[in-house]
Amino acid sequence: MWFGVYKTLKYLLFPLSWIVTTGLFTLLLACLPVTPRRTTWVRRFAFSTILLLFLTATPVLSSIYISLLEARYPTFTATPASKFDAVVVLAGAVLQKGSLRPTDEASETSRQRTTCGVELWLQGLAPKLLLTGGDATVLRTGPPVSREMKRWALRLGVPESAIQVEENSRTTYENAVQTKALLGPAHILLVTAAYHLPRAVGLFEKQGFVVTPVACGYESKHHPQEAWKQKTVFDFLPSAKGLLLTTQAIDEAAGILVYWITGKW
Repeated sequence: MWFGVYKTLKYLLFPLSWIVTTGLFTLLLACLPVTPRRTTWVRRFAFSTILLLFLTATPVLSSIYISLLEARYPTFTATPASKFDAVVVLAGAVLQKGSLRPTDEASETSRQRTTCGVELWLQGLAPKLLLTGGDATVLRTGPPVSREMKRWALRLGVPESAIQVEENSRTTYENAVQTKALLGPAHILLVTAAYHLPRAVGLFEKQGFVVTPVACGYESKHHPQEAWKQKTVFDFLPSAKGLLLTTQAIDEAAGILVYWITGKW
């Protein structure tokens, strides 16, 4: 139940929810009898809708928001002395089978993270590849994400004996707790998306792990202070991609804040 409440409340953080809300207020007021005061409020809400759209969906701005998270840790570079107890890969998502899709399959994000983890394992940096992430649907009607990630790791050449799967967690905090139950205190390579690393590293360190973060996939091209480099006119036009990046950045920042308040980060 609480997981369902958590999922529902997240929608209040999404910029699209804000844009739709101000747009609906604009429409509602515009449908009422015209008065000078209502006309003023229609203009205010219409302006707010456009402003929100510009601030949250403009690529040049959204890239700055997400890069503030992605720039937190430097790119990982292995050395001959680099040795770890395990490579821990955090799950992304799973695409469930249906009337068109014949089988469950790991999403592009999950495959990307798994591939990053497999590359680290193939370098001999750790003896174990741990894939963590269960069924993240509200009613637990889907397959564990890590199970589909394991299929991908096997296809990439990792022997089953080297793969460990954790299928019970549904949040990043639970990823850390369940991984601690499997590994105990350990020095790990933690693999996830670059923008997700600040939250993930804090949660895993809180569980007692010695964490070396490995960013797998960057959404931004430059550091925040260099965000204006090589921009074209299209980077100043609102887009669905820009809105998605802003949503991800807000979601991560809110997650860090909540976990920090509750003492988990």
